[in-house]
Amino acid sequence: LQPIQPSTHPVYQPNHSATQSCHHPTGYPPNLFIPIHLPNPSSHPPNPSIHPPNQSITPNTHQIHPISPTHPSILPTSAPQNLSVDDVNDTSVTLRWRSPENIGSGLDGYTVEYCKEGCAELITSSRFVISGLIAGDLLNIRVVAVNAGGRSEPVALAQPVPVREIVDRPKIRLPRALRSRSVKHVGEQINLVIPFVGKPKPVISWTKDGQPLDTKKVNIRNSDKDSILFIRKSEREDSGSYEMTVKVDSFVDKANLIIQIVDLPGPPASVKLVDSWGFNAALEWTAPKDNGNTEITGYTIQKADKKTEEWFTVLEHFHRLNATVSDLVMGNTYTFRVFAENKVGRSETAAVTKGAAHIQKTGIVYKPAEYKEHDFSEAPKFTAPLSNRAATVGYTTKLLCAVRGSPKPTIEWLKNQMLIGDDPKYRQINNQGVCSLEIHKPSSFDGGVYTCRAKNALGEATVACKLEVKRKYRIICTLLDTLKLQGAFSADYSGIDPLRCLSRRGMESEHFFVPTMINLSWF
Repeated sequence: LQPIQPSTHPVYQPNHSATQSCHHPTGYPPNLFIPIHLPNPSSHPPNPSIHPPNQSITPNTHQIHPISPTHPSILPTSAPQNLSVDDVNDTSVTLRWRSPENIGSGLDGYTVEYCKEGCAELITSSRFVISGLIAGDLLNIRVVAVNAGGRSEPVALAQPVPVREIVDRPKIRLPRALRSRSVKHVGEQINLVIPFVGKPKPVISWTKDGQPLDTKKVNIRNSDKDSILFIRKSEREDSGSYEMTVKVDSFVDKANLIIQIVDLPGPPASVKLVDSWGFNAALEWTAPKDNGNTEITGYTIQKADKKTEEWFTVLEHFHRLNATVSDLVMGNTYTFRVFAENKVGRSETAAVTKGAAHIQKTGIVYKPAEYKEHDFSEAPKFTAPLSNRAATVGYTTKLLCAVRGSPKPTIEWLKNQMLIGDDPKYRQINNQGVCSLEIHKPSSFDGGVYTCRAKNALGEATVACKLEVKRKYRIICTLLDTLKLQGAFSADYSGIDPLRCLSRRGMESEHFFVPTMINLSWF
C-alpha cells in the first residue's frame, strides 16, 4: 500500500468505524483505494467498531469538519492497533481496531482506505458510495489516524478481505409427523415434503441406508424452500433410513426419516395336531417366515368336519403358538388350519394340519323310541263362518271366512245356489285357509244369499250369509231457515225401499216409515 501525504481534505466523522456500502461515487473507478477520515470523539470505547452488530447498514452522509493546517511543532499519532475484520457480507465490510498507543498532539479522527486486489492507487474522499461490488472481489483495507500533526503510519490487514454473499445457516424444518417412523402399505404412494431454510440456496443431497438413492424408483424434487421425496408405487424394498443433507459453504444440517413399507404376512410355517381326547384337540404351529415387514399381532384358528367340509372360526386374535380346541362333536372327524395376522390384516393362505382328529363315540348306545306317524288327514271345516253384510250401491264390499282341511280343500262360491265361476265382477282369493270374495261396485241386483263351499277327498263343508245392497236416498225439498211454532211442511224423495225417517221437536223424537212422501207437522 502507498501512503498518502497529509491534506486539507474534509474528514469523515463516524466514531472509530467505517462501513463499505454497495455504491460507488460518480467519476471514480471501482478498483481504487478510497480514504475515509474518522474524527476522534471526546470519549470512545476501547474496542470501537463500524456499527453495532444488529444495526442495519445503510449509506450515510456525514458532517464535514476541516482540519487546521499542519504545524511543524505538532507530531502525528502512532499507528492504530489491532485492526481486524468484524463482519463481511455481500454489501458491506465492518472493521474493528484500537486507538493508537501514542496519541501525540491529540487525535482528530481516522482515515479508512481500501482498494480491490491488484490496484495501488489511492483516492481520498469524505463522501463515498461504493457500487458494483461482486461476490468474490478481494479488498485491501488499511486505517490511518489523523490529528493536527498529520497522518500516522497506516495499519493494514494482513490478507485481502473477500466480498461474499450473506450466509444463513441451513436448517431443516422436519414436520412433526415425519419425526417418528412413517408406515405405508405396499403399493401406496409416498410423497414427503421437507421444508428448509438457508442462504444462499443450499446444496441438497439424499441417501438411503448410507447409499445414494436409486433415481429409477425414487424421485427427488428440490426448490428454494423444500425438497420432495416421491415414490409412485412403494414396495417392501423401499423401507429403510433416508437421510437428507443441506449444505451452505461449511455449514451442514441433516435429517433422518425412517420409512417402513408393510404388507400382509405369510401363513404359519407349519401346524401340527399334537393330541385329541374326549371332545378336545391340541394344536401347535410355528411363526410365519414372512411377517409382512411388521410384527405378528395374532393368529386365527378354524376347524372343518369331513361331513360338511365348511370352515368355522374357533379362535381369533390368538397370541400364543399353541391352542386347545374344545366342544368338538362326538363321532366327527376334524381338520384344522391357522392364519397369521399383523396390523395390515390376515394372511391370504393358511397352514393346514396333515392329520385329522377323530372324536370317538362313548359306550352309550342311543336307541330312539318307536314313532307312529300321525295321520293329519281331515275333512274341510270352517273355523270362521260368513257374517251377514249390508253394502251400499257403488261401494266395493268383501265377504270373509276361514277353513281348514287336509288335503287342501277346493273353494267354490255360490250366489243364490248358483255357481259364480269366473264372473269378472267377483274376485275370489284363498290364502292360507282364509277365503274372501270381493264384489266390485255392487248394485241392488247383487244382493242375496252367498255360499262358500269347501271340499276335498274326505268331504265338504258350506257356510252362507245374506248380503243386502241398499240404495242412497235423495230428498227433494227446500226447508225454510225459520219455521213457525205451529205449521207443517212436506218433502218428496226418490228410492225403492221404504224410507226410515226421524222427526224431532225439542227433546221429543219419533221414528216412522213412509212410502213416497214425507209430511211433517208441528202443533
